[in-house]
Amino acid sequence: MENFECIAYEKKAGIATITLHRPQVLNAINRQMWLDIEAALADAAKDAAVKVLIFTGEGRAFSTGADQKESKSRSLEDYRSYLEQLQEITRRIIRFEKPTIAAINGYALGSGFELALACDIRIASEQAQIGSPEAKATSCTTGGALQLIQDLVGPAKARELLFSGDSVSGREAERIGLINRAVAQEELMDAVLKMAVKIAANAAFSVKMIKRGLLMARNEASLETLMNYEVEARLACDSTQQKQQSVENLVLRKKK
Repeated sequence: MENFECIAYEKKAGIATITLHRPQVLNAINRQMWLDIEAALADAAKDAAVKVLIFTGEGRAFSTGADQKESKSRSLEDYRSYLEQLQEITRRIIRFEKPTIAAINGYALGSGFELALACDIRIASEQAQIGSPEAKATSCTTGGALQLIQDLVGPAKARELLFSGDSVSGREAERIGLINRAVAQEELMDAVLKMAVKIAANAAFSVKMIKRGLLMARNEASLETLMNYEVEARLACDSTQQKQQSVENLVLRKKK
């Protein structure tokens, strides 16, 4: 067990688990939590004994998204730096050479949902609430979600989910293909661990090469372009409230 400020990190029998651990704010993600995740990722990556990585949350939530209290005090340039940092950490999760599983134990909203999307497999409680409420808060998704959601549910359903900002239950998320499986709350971690053990029993190099090939097949060049756009879109949404600037102006300025 490693000591971190905003997560719990444990390794046991070839399976590493990162538990988001700010239950008093429903595991809202702040900069320190991203830094803790980054450090745990680095440790799991270099530890040959670790075959599978699980993400979950402490208490009633996986994560309700970005810590709004922290974000209120940032300048626009500080916010850009923060967004670029979280995008890079999310890239590391997406590209992580070992399989990742999100155990969605409760609310998974905004950045919390995006963290789950970055994982290879998602198993959720039937009662979990999952979604991207950014359109209701003059914001925009990050974490490659604009592509990842479409990959899972198709363009039409992705538009419905993102434009409405509505969340869906774990049961509905399974029906539309947003997650792999929904189970009763009390069965969640057993189901996740059974999946992790099954994967860990396979040849690690084979799984690594399969995952690398799957990422290549998804055309990562487009993902890079999209994730750069997401930074501009998020900044544009933030500055709409502050300076009434548009996405188009920011994108054009970056190109120059």
